[in-house]
Amino acid sequence: MTHLPFLPFLLPFAAAGLLLLLEGRGLALARGLSLAAVLAGLLGAVALTAAVSGGEILVYRLGNWPAPFGIVFVADRLAALMVLLLFALALPALLAALRGLDARGPHFHALFQLQLAGIAGAFLTGDLFNLFVCFEILLIASYALLLHGGGLEQTRGGLAYVVLNLAGSALFLAGLGLLYGTMGTLTLADLAFELPVVPPADVPLVRVALMTIALVFLLKAALLPMAFWLPHAYAAAGAPVAALFAILTKVGVVALLRLSVIAFPDAPAGASLLWPWLPVLALATVALGTVSALAARRLAAVAASLVLVSSGTLLFAVADGGEAATAAALVYLPHSTLVTAGLFLLSGAVAAARGAPGDGLVRGPAMAGALPLGLAFAVLALAASGMPPLSGFLAKLMLLQGAGSGGWQVAWWTALLVSGLVTALVLARTASLLFWEPREAAAAAPPGPAVPPALLMLVLASPALALAASPVAGHAGAAAQQLHARIPYMVAVMGMGPDVPRERRP
Repeated sequence: MTHLPFLPFLLPFAAAGLLLLLEGRGLALARGLSLAAVLAGLLGAVALTAAVSGGEILVYRLGNWPAPFGIVFVADRLAALMVLLLFALALPALLAALRGLDARGPHFHALFQLQLAGIAGAFLTGDLFNLFVCFEILLIASYALLLHGGGLEQTRGGLAYVVLNLAGSALFLAGLGLLYGTMGTLTLADLAFELPVVPPADVPLVRVALMTIALVFLLKAALLPMAFWLPHAYAAAGAPVAALFAILTKVGVVALLRLSVIAFPDAPAGASLLWPWLPVLALATVALGTVSALAARRLAAVAASLVLVSSGTLLFAVADGGEAATAAALVYLPHSTLVTAGLFLLSGAVAAARGAPGDGLVRGPAMAGALPLGLAFAVLALAASGMPPLSGFLAKLMLLQGAGSGGWQVAWWTALLVSGLVTALVLARTASLLFWEPREAAAAAPPGPAVPPALLMLVLASPALALAASPVAGHAGAAAQQLHARIPYMVAVMGMGPDVPRERRP
């Protein structure tokens, strides 16, 4: 059990290395190894979730070096939830890629596994420098996956994505250097002990370092004005890749959530660091995503715009800072991730069924198998717009009740309700153009199932979350309570207020 926090990172990382070693042995072997690694990761994530379900915090010290000197992987309820969501998303994304996308270029499966390793490591790591390393692993893999298969649109979409994230990486490294030079540590639990006792002369430097790191997290989460790259980049990616990318913005959200809840309280350098500007920009991001969905010309672009809406929604809950807001966000996060991923896969299925018009929001030939695809779209549309009885309704109801208070409540309720209404209208227009108003008679039915199994998994995710509403909400509430308690996390990693030698800036 002591190794469980390390396995979600180790399994895909080792699989990526093995896939590179066996390169050239055939696509069938690569597919089998990649699928086996994802299934093993999913089983490991289930085991990890069960191991921490009672409130335990598992710590794995690489090389048995104690923090803050060594690398630590820490699994609590939040980390286990995110790792389980990652592998639950990776399975349908990989199954969808096996339908042909993986054959369009080399190294797809190795890159896919590296992407999983980077994301899992980012959720589990207990120190900020290792978080930087995991960011770089997932970003390098995402650059190649975004461009996989080639094409002008992918190149254009990838250019802004690569440039902005390279700038973000440089900024992250600068912030880490400044923080380490001032504090002598980058372990999150150690920072929680040390930040409240920073000498007054060092507070401005520490505050600048924390703000720099927070801005990098917000770039990853696509907060306005650092959000304009996302709709075009995600819409340009292959549908299975875009489905996996649906969780990338959540890496930034969860990183900022951990930093703000564990390290900021009681610290002069963290006081009011996110207020009042983050709630304003979060609501503006919701508005941007809503307007972007209205202006979208492809179903994939609609899905990418809804990723922006979810980022803004989650970041407002992070800025709220309350335990109830965090619990609501942890219900909304898996819902929004799985639903937007389902819309990306649906856009690929629609494009394959329509031919030349692709997933463009224009009238085109009627699709063979339009009824099952239309039913799949209806389920995803109802879930995305927050209509009962699906999981989006419960998540938004919890967000309305748990986040936003005082003068923010009116703006918060308005943003959630209006974005839900506009999303419903956009998806109704999309359904009309794609399924209800064909220009020509249907072509011959394509071979294979009208609704691919990978898409079906994601379509069923929202009804499954709705049926399991009570345990899902209970686990989210327990994860939020454990996160906000702070002290058990700090003690599990560091012990009771350790006195360790530190390097200081001159």
